[in-house]
Amino acid sequence: MQKIKYSGQLVFGLDIGTRSIVGTVGYKENNTFYIVSQYSKAHETRAMLDGQIHDINQVGESIKAVKAKLEEDLGRPLKEVCIAAAGRVLKTITTRVTYDFQEETLVNKEYIYSLEMLGVEKAHDELALQNRSNIKFYCVGYSVVKYYLNEYEIGNLDQHKAKSIAADVIATFLPQEVVDGLYRAVEMAGLSVSNLTLEPIAAIEVAIPTAYRMLNIALVDVGAGTSDICITRDGSIAAYGMIPAAGDKITEAVASHCLIDFQNAERIKTNLGRKKTISYKDILGVSHKISREDLLDVMYPVISSITRQIAEKIVELNGNKSVSAVFVVGGGGKITGFTKELAYALGLDKERVALRGEEVLQQAVYLDDVIKKDSTLVTPIGICLNFYEQNNSFVYVQFNDQRVKLYDNNKLTIMDVAMQVGYPYEDLFPKRGKELTFKINGKVRMLRGEMGESAVISLNGNQAGINSRIDANDKITVHPSTVGKPAFCSVKGLPEYKDAIRFMVNEKSVICPKFAEVNNQLRSGYYEIQENDEIIMRDYYTVAQILSFMDIDLQEDALIYVNNKEAGPEEKVFENFSVQLQMRGDTGNESKEDLHKDRIT
Repeated sequence: MQKIKYSGQLVFGLDIGTRSIVGTVGYKENNTFYIVSQYSKAHETRAMLDGQIHDINQVGESIKAVKAKLEEDLGRPLKEVCIAAAGRVLKTITTRVTYDFQEETLVNKEYIYSLEMLGVEKAHDELALQNRSNIKFYCVGYSVVKYYLNEYEIGNLDQHKAKSIAADVIATFLPQEVVDGLYRAVEMAGLSVSNLTLEPIAAIEVAIPTAYRMLNIALVDVGAGTSDICITRDGSIAAYGMIPAAGDKITEAVASHCLIDFQNAERIKTNLGRKKTISYKDILGVSHKISREDLLDVMYPVISSITRQIAEKIVELNGNKSVSAVFVVGGGGKITGFTKELAYALGLDKERVALRGEEVLQQAVYLDDVIKKDSTLVTPIGICLNFYEQNNSFVYVQFNDQRVKLYDNNKLTIMDVAMQVGYPYEDLFPKRGKELTFKINGKVRMLRGEMGESAVISLNGNQAGINSRIDANDKITVHPSTVGKPAFCSVKGLPEYKDAIRFMVNEKSVICPKFAEVNNQLRSGYYEIQENDEIIMRDYYTVAQILSFMDIDLQEDALIYVNNKEAGPEEKVFENFSVQLQMRGDTGNESKEDLHKDRIT
């Protein structure tokens, strides 16, 4: 096999579709992608249904045949391939996550990254609630639609001061068995996966340039088994979705009406645009002819149903409103009347729903001029172009002695691995000790516990952080973060507390310690406040409390004066008030100090 030289690195992309497999080999030079060779092979049986591989062996054999033909054209072996996953199994969760600071804080990249990870974690939790099966889903990517600073939308949070930051996050998930099935079929053909993307992402790479994404546009990739949908607005991809209905549904309607097998029905459907009358034999061997108009009448109810479902999904993904325009790619969208019906279902002018083909492939050049550019080539070329955007594949790492398989987007971190294995988010970051809540003078107050220590993380035996980048076969060890000390406060630690209070008792200065009333009981400043305590800071003593502190027994016949006014034992005595005690029958000749000098010291 003679190896032919090309000016750029060759990229091999496979569009593994429900009806056929399209292999494309090319290279990128400046902004142009040159297609060196392309070959398409239809499945001999219905080895795939609704975008899902059902017969891995059969699909593997078809991939092997495509690979062999391309190798013959190229004069060199092919070892690595880029592939895309179908939308039927795509699970996309859109969520909003908010982080509040205790005080105005300067936002840096660490805060932004943590916010995004909170969004991905929340999306994973929401998916787990929706998922009532035991299927394990992997996050294969996420994007931030919008950031918010103090509840106002903003383009970039970095270096702004904020009390609150938030983000709208789209996280995309795939079941493990779907990706594993694609990998096994490819490996049967002697290939390894160099890049995995999603079909709607591959299509949008070509069909909707970045400059168009400021507009509210829908891209619909109508294949054989699924119709994948992508919505753009405000410069970014806003939503993904799909419906499990596309070209095969139309083929099945033709097969049922004409009483023929699926393969012949597919042939009739694809010949619709080239012939006014189509001849065929039904399964009983009877010859028939059907006109293009009659065939369209057969297909119309199915086309109407599919376009209505697509329109409903577009409106749902776009916030319960139609989009400004729709780009249609894929073979299923080429059926006569498809774009017109979709426009009608969306309430758009028919000119605003367009089949995209040659006009979006201006930067794709076929070295073989025989191939005609059309909408069926958008996704195959997009799969190749996505290789240049992100060279993705699966990698294996060890996390706490557990072997973990991850979808590699060339920017994996330890945080991504932790999330993949379901490591508790709270065990990565310092945990506060238990807070303390109580009432002080009738108002609720909450004291926070102390922060604990962050998780101790090592990467290949060296100290690392949660944002440390990782590579294949890395060994990661994480020891969980710790909980800080619970909140603690004594009565004397309260701002309302004063050390002492002074009274005049029988013209003698008496200094009493400050007390608090806790749950209707007097407590000293050394009392440790408990959860839900009700504290009242007293700025007075009663007469009885003063005498108790002084170890004076109150005689039954004693007279009490507070600020020279007769009072009882429960009279409140405030700071610097005077208290006088006098026995009944006292003539007043002796001084009060003499009467009580044995008790007041």
